Amino acid sequence: MAASSQFLCSQPQLYISCNGSKTQFNSFKNSSFPQFSTRRAIRPPRFVKKSSFGETLLVKASSESFTGRRQVEVEYDLEGRLNRLADEVDKNAGLSRLTLFSPCKINVFLRITGKRDDGFHDLASLFHVISLGDKIKFSLSPSKSNDRLSTNVPGVPLDDRNLIIKALNLYRKKTGTDNFFWIHLDKKVPTGAGLGGGSSNAATALWAANQFSGGIASERDLQEWSSEIGSDIPFFFSSGAAYCTGRGEVVQDIPSPISHDIPMVLIKPPEACSTAEVYKTLTLDETSKIDPLTLLEKISKNGISQDACVNDLELPAFKVLPSLKRLKQRIAAAGRGQYDAVFMSGSGSTIVGVGSPDPPQFIYNDDEYKDVFVSEAQFITRPANQWYTEPVSRNTGNTNA
Repeated sequence: MAASSQFLCSQPQLYISCNGSKTQFNSFKNSSFPQFSTRRAIRPPRFVKKSSFGETLLVKASSESFTGRRQVEVEYDLEGRLNRLADEVDKNAGLSRLTLFSPCKINVFLRITGKRDDGFHDLASLFHVISLGDKIKFSLSPSKSNDRLSTNVPGVPLDDRNLIIKALNLYRKKTGTDNFFWIHLDKKVPTGAGLGGGSSNAATALWAANQFSGGIASERDLQEWSSEIGSDIPFFFSSGAAYCTGRGEVVQDIPSPISHDIPMVLIKPPEACSTAEVYKTLTLDETSKIDPLTLLEKISKNGISQDACVNDLELPAFKVLPSLKRLKQRIAAAGRGQYDAVFMSGSGSTIVGVGSPDPPQFIYNDDEYKDVFVSEAQFITRPANQWYTEPVSRNTGNTNA
């Protein structure tokens, strides 16, 4: 079961950044993305029909002006044959295209244990990857000077402010390689959600760049390098479950303590929580005093429960965004018996209900929540030496429809 999700918004757009020029956008359908490969462009057929045997017939008409005769050419599944030919060429020529799943995470618990001399806070948290994620398509660029990034949602930076571009620049700096890329980000993880979507994108870009270079860097190298551009990025080089400390960059890989059969629902209001503002509002005297290792042991032995899902950032986040506190309270009250735990992930503003993939009915009925993001999800991990893969979906529709 992969996450199915919905943004209640207008038709998506395609946003492209190229060669440092001003961002341009054009409408697109079906998450279209130019296939940068070794295939030759062919003239579209005039007519496409199905034969009685179910094969696609490509019927092309042409004329010879000097004789006045017309000629009809019929070919069976030409596009399929060209695709297979291109795949063979790609195999012989080395990797030129790669599509990867970029999953997000939740913080099953999050303790803030102190403030550091450098102004950051020390934390202790159980991070876990879940099945909601973006898809990123990478293609080698003929350019040796810049990457080009496009996406399907507005508001995502397409220049070197984006963690994908930062990750690719970091990889080239560390390895001395000179591959540049065309990248399309098909974004499903909302921003400002406390789900680590941007961090996952960066980790995925590092993994992709390493694949294009023949795997010259180890996973440990990628994990260590990634901490230079983001505290949450190293986690995604774990197996998918980890006890994280420091700023989040100290990652202790652990066997997943949670059954992957347990469903959950993610509910995020349109308003985002500024991580900086939440930490600025945090008062250490108001945080939980329970030992985070006690929480980890409790979850490992007994599974997820409300008392184990502590998040010290909830209180400051609710001060920054009071409506988020009301949303959590309503979900918990309406979902009694439905959810094992209801809690905020990260610094917000996503509320997680573990135990059911369905949101409470008021999410559908109340106009106040008509613009919320809703997604079902489950816990996932990844095999050694492989990247994350999106689970097969049991539900291809939207959850908030």
